[in-house]
Amino acid sequence: MRIVMMATGDIAIPSFHALLATGELVGLITQPDRPVGRHQTLTPPRIKVCAQESGIPVFQPERMRDAEAVAHLRSMQPDIVVVMAYGQILSQEVIDVPTLACINAHASLLPRHRGAACIQAAIEAGDDETGVTIMHVVKKLDAGDIICNRTIALRGTETAESLHDDLAELAPEALAEAIYQLRNGTADPQEQDESLMTYAPKLLRAHGQIDWHEPAMQVARKIRAYHSWPGTFTTYPSVKSGGDKTLKIFPPVDLFSYYKKPVDAVPGMVLEAGPDGMLISCGGPRGGAVRISTMQPPGARKMNAESFFAGHKIMPGTILGLPVFPER
Repeated sequence: MRIVMMATGDIAIPSFHALLATGELVGLITQPDRPVGRHQTLTPPRIKVCAQESGIPVFQPERMRDAEAVAHLRSMQPDIVVVMAYGQILSQEVIDVPTLACINAHASLLPRHRGAACIQAAIEAGDDETGVTIMHVVKKLDAGDIICNRTIALRGTETAESLHDDLAELAPEALAEAIYQLRNGTADPQEQDESLMTYAPKLLRAHGQIDWHEPAMQVARKIRAYHSWPGTFTTYPSVKSGGDKTLKIFPPVDLFSYYKKPVDAVPGMVLEAGPDGMLISCGGPRGGAVRISTMQPPGARKMNAESFFAGHKIMPGTILGLPVFPER
C-alpha cells in the first residue's frame, strides 16, 4: 500500500506520524513556505519539517491543479491520498489519481460544520459533541460520502485551541479505521444528509469583535471559540486620546446567565471593574453578564485585570463596543 498525505495545518501532524509508523507513507504534499510574523520570515509548515526529519519526500506546489503538480502526484503512484487541512480545493483530475481512494479527515461530525472554521463553529453553536469524519473527497466542499467517524463530548469549557489539539489526537484512530476498510474492501460509505448541513466559513480578525447585544452565554462561547484565532476584542473610550481603543479579550470567561443587573444597564456596560476583572452587561431576552479577567490593550502585553487596572481607567458605567459589526 502506497499512501501520500496532503496536509499543511498542525492538526495533521499526529496523523502524519501515525501514517509514517505504518511504513506505507511515501510522500507529503504541502503548501509552499510563507512569510510569517512582523519581519515576514519565510517559514515552512511544521509538518514539512516533520517529513524532512523523517526522510519523507516533500512536494510544495503553488497550485495543486497545475499539470506539473498532477503529474508529480501520479509519479508517486499512490493507492490512497489522505487530505487533512491542506488548504487548496482539489480538481477532479487530482481526486482520480489514487487507485483506491482520495479521502479527507475533517474536524467535525459531517454534515454539520462543513468549511474552514468547523472547530470554532462547534463551540460557538454550543454543540454537545464533535469529532473527526473521514470521507471521500469530491469537488463540492466537504460533501463526500462518509466512511467512518470518531466522536468526543464537549464539556462547555473548551477553547478552539484546546479542541484543535484534542481532535488532532483523535484523527489517527479514525484514519486507521478508514484505511483498514478500504484495504479490505469492507468500506460502506454513507451519503451525507444535505438537510442537516451547516457551513462554517473562514474567519477573519474582524469577526472577533464582541457584540454585547448578544446573550451572555453566546458571548462566553465566542470568547472560547475564537481563542486563539481570530481572537476576540471590544473597544473602550480613552480619556487621554479622546477616542476608542481596542481591547483584546482572552479566556477564561465567567458566565452569569441570570445576573440581576441595575435597571439602567445596557449591553456593553461595565457593571464592576477591579482586580477580579470586568463584569460586563450583555443583551438578549434574559440578559446576563460575563466577567473577563485577562486582556491586552494596544501596544502592551497580555495581562490580568489587576495589572490592567493599575494603568488604565475603565469605570463602572462605561459602555464598551463599536456599533458596527462585520458580516459572516
